[in-house]
Amino acid sequence: MLALLNRILDWFKSLFWKEEMELTLVGLQYSGKTTFVNVIASGQFCEDMIPTVGFNMRKVTKGNVTIKVWDIGGQPRFRSMWERYCRGVNAIVYMVDAADLDKMEASRNELHSLLDKPQLAGIPVNLSSIQDREICCYSISCKEKDNIDITLQWLIAHSKSQSR
Repeated sequence: MLALLNRILDWFKSLFWKEEMELTLVGLQYSGKTTFVNVIASGQFCEDMIPTVGFNMRKVTKGNVTIKVWDIGGQPRFRSMWERYCRGVNAIVYMVDAADLDKMEASRNELHSLLDKPQLAGIPVNLSSIQDREICCYSISCKEKDNIDITLQWLIAHSKSQSR
């Protein structure tokens, strides 16, 4: 019953107060970026995802917030594009497959390389404890839908605080 009331309240608020934000999803290939987008957009988990070639853009509406999500391919040939799609966004989500220990070192190196870009200073990043910027780290499961809502709430709240 409470969930239904929250949906009605969100719908009512969306009639009068609409907000927009833009975020970029980056991370190594097969880290769950496209799966995350599909789960937040449709609530559905799909086991058979096709790797992103280049990028995909999708608009997702949650309550009164429309989120433009850039899902950037994680294969080595697309990593040079990451910075371009991270510039000017409200938040960056760096996805890591915690079950793939073989890619942890490469993932860490790519993240540090991205965060070293001066053009990205000040953009909130959803990951771990790096100084001088808003950072948050959530362990999520798209399959079980664990922590998806709390992650979106953090992104929306910090997008609002950044744009002020």
